[in-house]
Amino acid sequence: MGQTRGILLRATNHLFISSFSVKQTIIQDCSFLSSLAIAANYERKFKKILISSIIYPQDKRGKPIYNPCGKYMVIFRINGVKRKVIIDDTLPLDKSGQLLCSFSSNRNELWVSLLEKAYMKVMGGYDFPGSNSNIDLHTLTGWIPERVNMRADAQDVDKDKTFAMLLKRFHKGDVLVTVATGPMSDVDADRAGLVSTHAYALLDIREIRGKKLMQLKNPWSHLRWKGNFSEFDKENWTSQLQKELNFDPTNAQQFDNGVFWIDYQSLCRFFDVLYLNWNPSLFPRTYVLHSTWTASEGPKKDVVTMGNNPQYRLEVKGQGPVWILLSRHITDKADFADNKEFITLVIFKGGKKVFYPNDPPPYMDGTRINSPHYLCKMIVQDKGTSLYTVIISQFEKSNTIHYSLRVYSTCDFKLSKMPEPYKYHKSITGEWKGRTAGGCANNRETFPNNPIYQVNLQEKSKSNYLMVDLKGPSHRRRGFSILQLEGLKGGIYNIRPTTFQPGEESPFFLTLSASCPMKVVRLQ
Repeated sequence: MGQTRGILLRATNHLFISSFSVKQTIIQDCSFLSSLAIAANYERKFKKILISSIIYPQDKRGKPIYNPCGKYMVIFRINGVKRKVIIDDTLPLDKSGQLLCSFSSNRNELWVSLLEKAYMKVMGGYDFPGSNSNIDLHTLTGWIPERVNMRADAQDVDKDKTFAMLLKRFHKGDVLVTVATGPMSDVDADRAGLVSTHAYALLDIREIRGKKLMQLKNPWSHLRWKGNFSEFDKENWTSQLQKELNFDPTNAQQFDNGVFWIDYQSLCRFFDVLYLNWNPSLFPRTYVLHSTWTASEGPKKDVVTMGNNPQYRLEVKGQGPVWILLSRHITDKADFADNKEFITLVIFKGGKKVFYPNDPPPYMDGTRINSPHYLCKMIVQDKGTSLYTVIISQFEKSNTIHYSLRVYSTCDFKLSKMPEPYKYHKSITGEWKGRTAGGCANNRETFPNNPIYQVNLQEKSKSNYLMVDLKGPSHRRRGFSILQLEGLKGGIYNIRPTTFQPGEESPFFLTLSASCPMKVVRLQ
């Protein structure tokens, strides 16, 4: 380890940082370096501070300054909240005194190395296993993460519409973009001039005379694309196109800085994922909840019932886009190396608690992914007030997870935990056996023989709630039935648990829940 002294940022035309100066070394954080590059590109392009503002100390203008004492503070957004990270400027060096960490190619600038060191400190050290740019950019900027599958077999993505959207939004400063390759053989990677499972920063996007082009940066600051519109492509680089993009292939051949142009068709062929991070200022209203879902709550899978899943009531007043971001908290470095938690959001209309996953079918059912972030994007069309039930879902749930649920909206909304009107509960263990296994009402002769329980709701008003939950034991009969009743008058009601066929013997568990005091007796 050694200390590196110098200026924190080099000011050029009042623009702090350059995307071209970001250089990765041996640390496996290509997505983080790509995130720094596009954030720096944003600051230069739009003359707005984005990541410069998270480094302290700062001058009176809010610009970070060099600290001769060698101590710095970085503000990240981690697990749903801002977090202060304290570091010094001691950086890893090799035997010849060269930096082993990432750095700025502008001599003595420290911002790249300091931000990386702060991030590695939070993530467990320089042996970081890697993440993705959604996670990294959200940590750096708080911008809203979205993942778009660009694989050839992706059926749910209109790639032409995606390009048109990016072309418009990128140049407005609404979105930051990185792209990532999937697994590639060494032969294919070498032939293409790309790196397997590697993140690249998107610096520019253009459509000129029908040509859809993207400018990317490899965070290694060397090794470039060798296909269409590479610096050696003499067929596609017309003189007019070179002029419009201010690009000279001959000059580019002299120095490999890792920056290259690629046509959109080739990008869709060789890259697997687009990582988008949206400017939260697009949404004037936002609200966040933090909570925990323990491993003991509910079954391992929610394919039969969602009654034990965390559920929230979303009330939206007016029309417009409403985005809901579910962020699973990262508590261990292994979450990046071997992430086994698959999460998503399932949305139902109505704003009431949901028990059956497909009765009625959900309004939106997300894909379960092992990324810490899942974004659900809705467009509310109805005027007035719209009610939704927001449910958190896991695939093969086995561990306790902590999470944040944040809503972004252009109109007024209210997000709250699903209200539970049931204050009084009664659990009963019964059984269908012999004569009492009468089956359903289709069997007129035996149906009356089923057990009967009488419930007396002791509140005389007409606004009582009653829920009847009937379950069979998992090792014998896996059926269950839930009946929710609301607006009930106080008084006496009979409940008759049944199986479908007569003669099906089994114990059962009956749970009665009410909003008012109740008395329960067994009649037969």
